[in-house]
Amino acid sequence: MLKECEVHSLLRLPTGIVYAQGVKANVLFFDRRPGAEAPWTKTLWVYDLRTNKHFTLKTQRMTRADLDAFVACYRPGDRHNREATWSEANPEGRWRSFSDEEILARDKVSLDLFWLRDKSLEDSANLREPHLLAEEIADDLRSALAQIEDVLGDLEQRVEAGELEEA
Repeated sequence: MLKECEVHSLLRLPTGIVYAQGVKANVLFFDRRPGAEAPWTKTLWVYDLRTNKHFTLKTQRMTRADLDAFVACYRPGDRHNREATWSEANPEGRWRSFSDEEILARDKVSLDLFWLRDKSLEDSANLREPHLLAEEIADDLRSALAQIEDVLGDLEQRVEAGELEEA
């Protein structure tokens, strides 16, 4: 992909907003280029909308307004004039770039890039109310059960149709 596309931006989405709680999702932005020996990607801009953000599929949904800061940083139509919001002086900035050398030096060229301190890991006093945590856990369990029930139903239909053998 790096030799046929310029991968220029990555949006780290909060866990659980696309599929289920705990599932990480990222959006890659790239432009198709002619095949080349050397990778087209020289700089990858990353926006972290995951760290210290708490969204759920039911009670605290992510909205379009939550993406406004990303869109402003992304600068559609003028992305070659981007400016980082992160710096040593502003360690809470959510927008920064990584060079191709930094990315290629990572274990397995992982794009699981993060730099913001996760405040939930630092201070247990910041935990949400126990009943809210329990409600979120219950929602996650109900969602997981529903997904398992769907898989079971699909498997039963395939057995009835003769596509699978019963054990």
